[in-house]
Amino acid sequence: MKMIGKVFHFKQKYMTVLGCLLAAAVMFGAVNAPAVVASATQRQLPIYCVQRDQKMISISFDAAWGNEDTQQLIDILAKYDIKATFFVVGEWVDKYPESVKALSDAGHEVMNHSNNHAHMSQLSRDEIIADVNACNDKIEAVTGVRPTLIRPPYGEYDDNVISAIRSMDMEPIQWDVDSLDWKDLSAADITKRVTSKVQAGSIVLFHNAAKHTPEALPTILETLLQQGYTFVPISQLILPGECGTDYTLDHTGRQCPAT
Repeated sequence: MKMIGKVFHFKQKYMTVLGCLLAAAVMFGAVNAPAVVASATQRQLPIYCVQRDQKMISISFDAAWGNEDTQQLIDILAKYDIKATFFVVGEWVDKYPESVKALSDAGHEVMNHSNNHAHMSQLSRDEIIADVNACNDKIEAVTGVRPTLIRPPYGEYDDNVISAIRSMDMEPIQWDVDSLDWKDLSAADITKRVTSKVQAGSIVLFHNAAKHTPEALPTILETLLQQGYTFVPISQLILPGECGTDYTLDHTGRQCPAT
């Protein structure tokens, strides 16, 4: 009887432990299930760079405040017969319409950088659309061309920002090579950063009115040209069509052809 009692007691303890383990597993699954669902939801991204077999890249400039070197940048780019993309703020268009027209007349793309450089992730969908349209209207009034690309100010965005922009048949653009020229790096440091990081399909970020960009730009262009790179405006670098249908974006924001 003692042996039977011990066996019964052992089985009872075993069943109790097993029950606790099963309960713990159920609780673990319940707690972690929402996290799994959340991670499966893909964040909406802008285009950071493009999958390209050719050594093709784009350089871009954000124009939001100063204007002391815009013509100098136009002259440098003209010397190398390179067309770039300038993302301009609507209020900058108000202040410097002659520079906006000069950029367009020189063959550069003039695209949207918001109307007043607001933090778009703090705006509602309707406010984003209104802001973008206000800047588009100003650019179109000067250049005769309505922008199809936009770079959100500060590089900030969330799903609401990207969704609102794409609902307007516009494409949000970031960058994969940051010159950091706004930090007043030396021309040598800017040159080293850009030339060491560029690869096929890259989008490079510069700013107008940055202290050493006009000094660095010729060496950067000459170096990359010698390496066999060609320069095109961003609208010619990116793949056409609809995100998710004609192309996809990987987790880094690299635009790839749909397969």
